[in-house]
Amino acid sequence: MDFKPLLKQLGINFNDETILYQAFTHSSYVNEHRNQAYQDNERLEFLGDAVLELGVSQYLYRIYPKMAEGELTKLRASIVCEPALVGFANKLSFDRYVLLGKGEERTGGRKRPALLADVFEAFIGALYLDQGFFVVLEFLERYVFPEVEKGAFSHAMDYKSQLQEVIQQNRHTEIEYEIVEEKGPAHDREFIANVSLNAEVAGVGHGRTKKEAEQRAAKKALDQL
Repeated sequence: MDFKPLLKQLGINFNDETILYQAFTHSSYVNEHRNQAYQDNERLEFLGDAVLELGVSQYLYRIYPKMAEGELTKLRASIVCEPALVGFANKLSFDRYVLLGKGEERTGGRKRPALLADVFEAFIGALYLDQGFFVVLEFLERYVFPEVEKGAFSHAMDYKSQLQEVIQQNRHTEIEYEIVEEKGPAHDREFIANVSLNAEVAGVGHGRTKKEAEQRAAKKALDQL
């Protein structure tokens, strides 16, 4: 397997490419090549899972200083869950580089969600062992954290509750949500919501539902605060 296109795409060079090879080696491939010194990626997956959680945790702790522990936990869980990891792996075309046994290949293993999520975690583990935690953070800052900033995981967060907690520190602040516009056909509606603090608009949000629009308006207000 030639990993040069992947490494060029990622802007990363591995000191020990055997560990990169291992990160993309599925157990089915090892089972079919027992006479060769291949190792599967399961141990790297174990390590990468922990490194990924730490990387995401420190990022959320730093970016959301007012977020409660419970909300941080929910948001982290949505970022490191299988569907999210599959999305990251697909975006980086990791499926092209996985080494699979013939049987696993025939049954569509290359596109199997659990396998792709494992490969992503194994890659994180390999990168950590080869170059350390700060390089892992640089990787996450390029390919994972921007998705958080774009609101890809906002479904896991309750910005309205967070905003309520913040403004409760000032008893004289009143909060009000208003749907100010609805547009688009019935099957593809878009709602625009304002959130006002003491009758002054503090955030505007767009969404496919009224609730989503209000949540995004609350996030905008939190960002301003």
